[in-house]
Amino acid sequence: MFKVIQRSVGPAGLSLLTFRVYASPKKDSPHKTSVKVNELSLYSVPEGQSKYVEEPRTPLEESISHLRRYCEPYTSWCQEMYSQTKPRMQSLVQWGLGSYEYLQNAPPGFFPRLGVTGFAGIVGLLLARGSKIKKLVYPPGFMGLAASLYYPQQAIVFVQVSGEKLCDWGLRGYIVIEDLWKNFQKPGNVKNSPGNK
Repeated sequence: MFKVIQRSVGPAGLSLLTFRVYASPKKDSPHKTSVKVNELSLYSVPEGQSKYVEEPRTPLEESISHLRRYCEPYTSWCQEMYSQTKPRMQSLVQWGLGSYEYLQNAPPGFFPRLGVTGFAGIVGLLLARGSKIKKLVYPPGFMGLAASLYYPQQAIVFVQVSGEKLCDWGLRGYIVIEDLWKNFQKPGNVKNSPGNK
């Protein structure tokens, strides 16, 4: 289309010198008229109004959508349970790390005391054969007795606090039973009368 004419000054070894390039149109090509900007296809306005048509869903997409709708209550329940249990689990992990640090730097005589306490629990488990109530009472009782021999101050504090709680629970239970008994003994209580069967 264009004929390039090059003029250079100097020998070929001095090719780093600047030179000029002249371009001229070919004489045999026909002369074309210029094209306006709005005639370009890039700037043309579409003739008709475009309309969005959604492609139909494939059976795979339908089954995945159905599965997501089916699993949504379960996933929301799992997220709720995770948000509720996350602080507890973090505190449990912190307690475990604290216990690990304590066991790494245990005071002298701690492990023999722990062994005696554990052995007392095993003895309580062996003596509790045959009864489920004994299995619930004997091992913790023997372990508590052995631990109280080594840690008497902590045992006294534990007995005081647990005694107060047991007394409080007993008093609440007595009040509830007394209220139930009074409601049962009311003369206007028709459904408990012997003639109404």
